[in-house]
Amino acid sequence: MDFIKNLFRFIWSKMFLIQLVIAVALTAIFCFVALQWLNSSTNHDQRIVVPSLSKKTLDEVATILEDKSLRFEVQDSTNFNPDYPKYSVIEQNPVAGNMVKENRKIYVTLNPSGYRKVEVPNVVMRTQRQAEPKLKALGFKIGTITKVPDMSSLVLELRYKGKKIKPGDKLTKTSTIDLVVGDESGSRVNLSSDN
Repeated sequence: MDFIKNLFRFIWSKMFLIQLVIAVALTAIFCFVALQWLNSSTNHDQRIVVPSLSKKTLDEVATILEDKSLRFEVQDSTNFNPDYPKYSVIEQNPVAGNMVKENRKIYVTLNPSGYRKVEVPNVVMRTQRQAEPKLKALGFKIGTITKVPDMSSLVLELRYKGKKIKPGDKLTKTSTIDLVVGDESGSRVNLSSDN
């Protein structure tokens, strides 16, 4: 019982109240200083509009982003887009118009120098109906279809720019491949290997 009386007497004493006021004031000052430091070091209210980097070269990207206190990192690209200049930006993240903080990294994807090379599939001795979708799915275009005397209606040869090509050869995506197809006439023809 004496302990509780002494505790209440201490809590209402002038010394305790002064120490409590000092502790609260120091805590408030510390919190204020910490918040001010956080605001200045994290640029809390500062926002920068991300510029459009579309079709810009790396040198132009570096200059534009440096002026805005932003950084960039190049990401690999395997998809060539003919609507964009070679080695120019085709994608960026975050996109243009977004608000970011100072020193934010912008990820850019560059347009390669051209279409990548694709392996020609084995469509020889398949029907034209089977061969065409397989070639198109890989990005090739179908050129002329030449019918030659043969017992079957199968694809007998593939040609690129007039020269015979073999399955496994590599051609640039979007290349035009000509097909030599049998006409089911029954008389087989010998095809030249490099005309």
